[in-house]
Amino acid sequence: MSFENVDYTSLNIPAAPFSNPSIIPDFPADKVPRHIGVIMDGNGRWAQLQGLERTRGHQAAEPVVFDTIAGAIEAGVRYLSLYTFSTENWKRSPSEVRFLMGFSRDIIRRRVAQMDEWGVRVRWSGRRPRLWKSVIAELESAMERTKSNKTIDVVFCINYGGRAEIADACSDILQAARDGKIKGNKVTEKMISDHLYNPDIPDCDLVIRTSGEHRTSNFLPWQAAYAELSFAPELFPECGREVLWRSIDEYVSRDRRFGGVKK
Repeated sequence: MSFENVDYTSLNIPAAPFSNPSIIPDFPADKVPRHIGVIMDGNGRWAQLQGLERTRGHQAAEPVVFDTIAGAIEAGVRYLSLYTFSTENWKRSPSEVRFLMGFSRDIIRRRVAQMDEWGVRVRWSGRRPRLWKSVIAELESAMERTKSNKTIDVVFCINYGGRAEIADACSDILQAARDGKIKGNKVTEKMISDHLYNPDIPDCDLVIRTSGEHRTSNFLPWQAAYAELSFAPELFPECGREVLWRSIDEYVSRDRRFGGVKK
């Protein structure tokens, strides 16, 4: 049975796997990226090309997000970070920001049962200041409900900025030094890693950006220092698991040396 045409706006869909097994790529298990980050770009442009309000593009992206999560589960990805709302997105019009805040809150509330069924552990990465309390409440509720799930960790990067995360880590280190919890006069890479928002999550292996733009836009700069980059031409509402699988297929064929020389 194929679930290619499943209505992902519904909660009444089966548990993983979701696709006909014959169409899932047979990736080498030892080469599948453990942690993938996705910059979900192009929602507003997609809507404008359809002659619609920008907010309709964000609505169209919801089923694509969960199709992508499904594809990540099928491929054997363990961590998936989704760039949902950046610290720079506050510069958008007040009406669009209000929509994005409410929509983010409602998606988490609407989809938490589905994610729990799939074995998703919900995580959050971002700053508390400015973020709506109702969004934080839904995130914390979802994280508590799914904290024991082990199929995949899905990190919603909401009010997230990579430079802000590093600055916050440095502030925490400074405070710890003042409190006498850290001794010495040298900040190490490990100190910074240990004070990031989710220090237990491994570094990012692959970053995918949709919409044809070729930049990472302040997304996971520390964690993705050695990540492979994949730039998809499709606007995000046109994407889904096929784009994810295509990027993974490119990844498994690349030679990753991390500054060394292959012997």
